[in-house]
Amino acid sequence: MLDDLSRRLVTDELWALTKPLLPAFAPRRQGGGTPPADERAVLTAVVYVLTSGCAWRLLPPWLGVSPATAHRRFTAWTKAGVWRGLHRAAAGGAFARPGDSDWAAAIVRAAGLRAGQGPAPARGRAPHETDPKTQNDSAIAQFGQRLIP
Repeated sequence: MLDDLSRRLVTDELWALTKPLLPAFAPRRQGGGTPPADERAVLTAVVYVLTSGCAWRLLPPWLGVSPATAHRRFTAWTKAGVWRGLHRAAAGGAFARPGDSDWAAAIVRAAGLRAGQGPAPARGRAPHETDPKTQNDSAIAQFGQRLIP
């Protein structure tokens, strides 16, 4: 089951496009430590988190990658511009099957949101309108007005 899910989350074509974009692993200067995790397994774990909305700390152990490793690589790959490169590849028509470019676009959008690079707030809004606490307080006040005759 894991292999099937892995192949659906990260198809061979998606892996072939993403692999050259990944920064090279640099071993620790002092040596030791655990051997590096398989890059495709880490990408599968990252894609799982991005597309499922799962918290990093709740990454299922059956994916074979620790939450810390998945998050650390996601951060490194974001800094290295992997998601921008994948977006360019998808936009350039690098995928043979039509659904693959949509899947890559969904991954890139989710990566942008996780990395805090989500869409900018609409222009012309007052700052208090975008503050979640203010929105929450306003919703509570409106709900309270409906309860009080």
